[in-house]
Formats: sequence, C-alpha cells, structure tokens
Amino acid sequence: MKTMTDKLELQEQLAEWRSADEHIAIVPTMGNLHAGHISLVEAAREHAERVVVTVFVNPTQFGEGEDFDSYPRTLEKDTRRLRKSSADVLFVPSVETMYPFGVENATRVVVPGLTENLCGASRPGHFDGVTTVVARLFALVQPDVALFGQKDYQQQLVIRRMVEDLNLPITILTVPTVREADGLAMSSRNAYLDDAERQAAPALHECLRGIEAQLQGGARDFRALERSATESLAGAGFDPEYVAVRSAEDLGEPGDNCSRFVVLGAGRLGQARLIDNLLVDA
Repeated sequence: MKTMTDKLELQEQLAEWRSADEHIAIVPTMGNLHAGHISLVEAAREHAERVVVTVFVNPTQFGEGEDFDSYPRTLEKDTRRLRKSSADVLFVPSVETMYPFGVENATRVVVPGLTENLCGASRPGHFDGVTTVVARLFALVQPDVALFGQKDYQQQLVIRRMVEDLNLPITILTVPTVREADGLAMSSRNAYLDDAERQAAPALHECLRGIEAQLQGGARDFRALERSATESLAGAGFDPEYVAVRSAEDLGEPGDNCSRFVVLGAGRLGQARLIDNLLVDA
C-alpha cells in the first residue's frame, strides 16, 4: 500500500490504473479506523481491482462547539491497519489540497430536503459539509464505486441523491453496520466513552431493537413507539436527540402502505454523540 498526500501523485497513479482498464473504488473516512472501516475496504475489493482509502478530518462538517479540534487523529495506527487490508492507496490530503481557495471561500454542494431533518436538524450545516467534501473527493479520484457504512444511514441517502442529481457515473454501495458483541455500533467516537458510559451505550441499539419487534408485530402508532424509546434512552443515561420511524426509501413519514422502515436514533452520552439505525421489513 502506498501513502500519498500530493494530489498530482495520486492522479498519476489513478491514470496508470485506468490505462490498464482497472476499476477504482473509494472509501472516504475521517480516520481513527476500526473494524467497520476495514469492512468497507474489504467490500470495495469485491467491486473493483483498486481501492483508494482517504483520511481527512473535514472542517466543514463540524458545527460551532463540536469536536473538530479533539476528533481522534491516529494516522500512524490507521496506516498500520490499512497495510493489512485490501487498500492500494491511502490518500491523506491537507486542508489546502481539499479547499485551495480556503474553507470560507469554498464552493459548496448542498442537497436540500434530505439534509434538514434528523441529524440535519441536530447539526445544522453538517450535511452540506459532507456533500461538499465528498464531491471534492469524487472529483479528485473519479471512482467507479464508493462505499459507505449503514450506520450513517441518512448520510448515504444524501450522497446517493447528490450522485443521482449531478449525474455522476459512480455506484454508491452501503455496507452493513459492524457491531461490538453487545450490539453497540462501532464508531470512532466510541473512544470518548468512559467505562460507565460504555456499559450504558448499547441501550441505543436495544431501544431500536424494541421498536423493530413491535413493528414486525403490527404496531403502527409510530409516535408512541418513538416516545417510549426516547424515555428508555433517557432512563439509560442518554441525552436523546431523536428516535424516529421513517420510510427506508427517503426518510419520509411512513404511509399506510409502507413495508420497509428504518428506525433511527441519536443521543449524547457524556462527550460522545452516538447514532444507530435498523432496517425493518414489516
């Protein structure tokens, strides 16, 4: 695996692969890699001959008072981990490479509608930063396929919409969430949890599983299901942001004929903001 920081070096390598008619996959990350990220890399290898992993802590997707400065930066450990994976290139661009005219003067890519509820309501402007940086990575790498984790369900829907709306020739694939043995979704922010918080953290997954069981049993009072789960989360020590039952297709309110739901939840536990979701066929 090669590690690159210069975009010209990266583009030379990409051109060499394309001249050999090799397909290219991209796995965008912010680093502090865990088994969930590695599952994306291994899935990427199944869909392309070459895999580019990016590590970039993107300033435009962090709001005021969020954890940009304290976000874990573990490049040395990430590099060692990726060398044991199917990655061909680790690309680690600087802020100047990603935003050559400065962050404040950067051209923005905005996806209205899908970005305004759930995590978008809790973190105003967050998804604008995500789509802006992902569009830039897509422009640099010009991949055939890009892989994202299901844990960030709203994010992958937003990126799918962006790709479709801009007619980008990129296939977006979503890889199932990788979990700890007790059900906690793996996340870089789990490192913020102290021992007591780590014991409480699986309550988010348990609350979503409870809604899943009730939906499969025929329950359709979505507001009641959400209220009950929110109360359970608070009782477990969370500061809940939302629990929601939505259509898996577009995060809209489920209609009478909806048969595929996504149950989503987010909340703060100590310094960590945790999110999770479950797809439910009912």
